Amino acid sequence: MKKNDTDLTRRKLLKTTVAAGLAAAVFPSLARRTTAPQSEFHVSVSEFDEVTVAELQEGLRLGKYTARSIAEHYLERIDEIDKHRPGVNSIIELNPDALKIADELDKERKEKGPRGPIHGIPVVIKDNISTAGRMMTTAGSLALVGSKPMHDSFVVQQLRKSGAIILAKTNLSEWANMRSNHSTSGWSGRGGLTRNPYALDRNTSGSSSGSAAAASSNLTAVAIGTETDGSIVSPSSINGIVGIKPTVGLVSRTGIVPISHTQDTAGPMCRSVRDAATLLGAMVGVDPEDKASRASKGKFHRDYTKYLDPAGLKGARLGVVRGYFGFLPQVDKIIDGALEALKHNGAVLVDPADIKSLAKVGGAENIVLQYELKTDMKMYLEWVGPSAPVHSLKDIIEFDDRHKDTEMKYFGQSIFLEAEARGPLTDKKYIDALARCRKLSRTDGIDFVMNKYKLDALVAPTDSPAWVTDLVDGDHFLGGSSQAAAVAGYPSITVPAGFDFGLPVGISFFGRAWSEPVLIRIAYAFEQATKVRTPPKFLPTADLS
Repeated sequence: MKKNDTDLTRRKLLKTTVAAGLAAAVFPSLARRTTAPQSEFHVSVSEFDEVTVAELQEGLRLGKYTARSIAEHYLERIDEIDKHRPGVNSIIELNPDALKIADELDKERKEKGPRGPIHGIPVVIKDNISTAGRMMTTAGSLALVGSKPMHDSFVVQQLRKSGAIILAKTNLSEWANMRSNHSTSGWSGRGGLTRNPYALDRNTSGSSSGSAAAASSNLTAVAIGTETDGSIVSPSSINGIVGIKPTVGLVSRTGIVPISHTQDTAGPMCRSVRDAATLLGAMVGVDPEDKASRASKGKFHRDYTKYLDPAGLKGARLGVVRGYFGFLPQVDKIIDGALEALKHNGAVLVDPADIKSLAKVGGAENIVLQYELKTDMKMYLEWVGPSAPVHSLKDIIEFDDRHKDTEMKYFGQSIFLEAEARGPLTDKKYIDALARCRKLSRTDGIDFVMNKYKLDALVAPTDSPAWVTDLVDGDHFLGGSSQAAAVAGYPSITVPAGFDFGLPVGISFFGRAWSEPVLIRIAYAFEQATKVRTPPKFLPTADLS
């Protein structure tokens, strides 16, 4: 859930954590501190910069690379770029077993061949996605330090079956930005502050901050984030990458620290649509433990790359949601240029095609999220097993109160308090709010507009350029288009569309439930026609000249 600079380095964090034993556990696999941005940076060029999954696989096939050599490269880049200068600070914990797993996958490739397109490929995952083994899963909170779930989350199980190497966990907006109305995206009590690689004094957005920054900075082959409302698409846009927020249920949520079972999902965050489509195919699958996942039977695809068509815009009917424009003139200019590119490549634009019903949602979405947070968090902590240091939202609130000097140094826990005051999911207030959200976002919203204009997808600006990080006053969101697809539980893809003073701006394509193949086709065709993605330069501040 995205929301509304001092340098909280690892060294500073370790000095201020609640106890020596707790402090020692915060970064169990990272031995060096994160340095603060300086005036100039020299980041060495690597042959792996902007490399695709397909290119890595070709190198593996030819014997140019091994899974170990690829993993070692990314670990070296994390040490150089993330933990030293320039100090992006996107990684919260390394997998101590990564190289051992790489060796096993190399051996398997030699003896049996690859399992599939991500065999031996390093993946970093957000620190709210549970892994069994020696890594913790904390959602960035000191309250969950020591939490080592007994089982992998279902999505991690799928990744392991596909031969992926879980290289590291990424930092995030603590508790997926669902703790306070006055938060700073990209900051967590455990991980500190993640910085935007395009301009280090600017924000990454969130809550999948570390996943976005790591992928953009070429610290990993591909990354995974999670979204409730904006937490994949917004940081993807602001960090200049592609993000796919799938239909709720396409990717299982079992074992992911929750906010809302009606809106939560994990999704790929990558440098290209092709890589995101490749990764998505390795994540899907019916999970009997996730009711929403069961609905994906017959609707998911193991290979989404078959929908990649550079001519995919020809004849596509796209509705322009003008209601999501107008929050920043330069963003409108960039997206209007992108619309011209869509038309030039054969798309038919219906402009405007506004979703007027969303204005009536009001506070219903927040009511739903608060009710579900309280209930779903308790269920997740029970799922974790004996290592869970806390067992309910109430326990977390009390922990934060006891450790306010570290956990609430910059902002409080107003949303937690509001959620804790909510009743069970049988309350009429919750039932009415959920029905309102679904009707206004689905029946009277996306589905209505798409039926009315016979559309293949809707299009809008994803977000503003990155704002200067402000730990005093919190985030400075100007606008965005994530809510419609988020509340409906429908899919959305953001693709780089342009730059404002060197800061990325993305364009979003969203539509009906289970329409990922259509959206991937459209997004890929736009990406290939425009090729906007430019890697970051790790500037200390944006060049406003």
